[in-house]
Amino acid sequence: GYRVSLQGNFFGHNQTYMAFLEYNPRKHIKLDPPLNIQSNATASKCQIWWSMWNVPWYLTEILQYELQYKEYSMSWEVAMNKTLPSSLPQVEIEATELHSGVTYAARVRCKISENENSYHSQWSEWSQTTVFQRADVPKVSEKILNIKTMQYLFIPLSFGTLLYLFWNCKLSSRYWCFLTLGQKASSALIFPHQLLSFSHSTVCTMGILR
Repeated sequence: GYRVSLQGNFFGHNQTYMAFLEYNPRKHIKLDPPLNIQSNATASKCQIWWSMWNVPWYLTEILQYELQYKEYSMSWEVAMNKTLPSSLPQVEIEATELHSGVTYAARVRCKISENENSYHSQWSEWSQTTVFQRADVPKVSEKILNIKTMQYLFIPLSFGTLLYLFWNCKLSSRYWCFLTLGQKASSALIFPHQLLSFSHSTVCTMGILR
């Protein structure tokens, strides 16, 4: 550590003021704010990214970011704050958190992660803002909607038609078999009757001849 003192002339006397008896620079860090913040909003999400400058490489992996965004016309005092879980200089906002047709402004700041024991810092100043607006969900045309509707209905309608034809063919086959069996039964009943008639005629003829 270091010993930090202030020396000056106070009320006509040279005096030394001891500011820090033991000063450790690692525990008193304030980083520059993020730069080049940009955004890209779609119908499903908004991506925001930025870059860091003048940060040692061994600190970039232990950085912590805080995102702040609001409706463009509102005050920052009512903005939404998000502490990001990753040290990557990027974040995504889901479309469900944004209103369609509303313009938003966002900014970000950084510091050393609170989970790090070797270093300690306070929040940097806020970055410049980026402005974005959630894209509207594209409307499906009526023609495309009708085509998709027909595609969804085609399978059940085709299945129903085939089932109907199969059932009718089955009933027709049963009816045809019934008619065939009926005709055979009628023939079987007629044949003995004809045989009896023939036998009766033969007997009568022989009686006359006698």
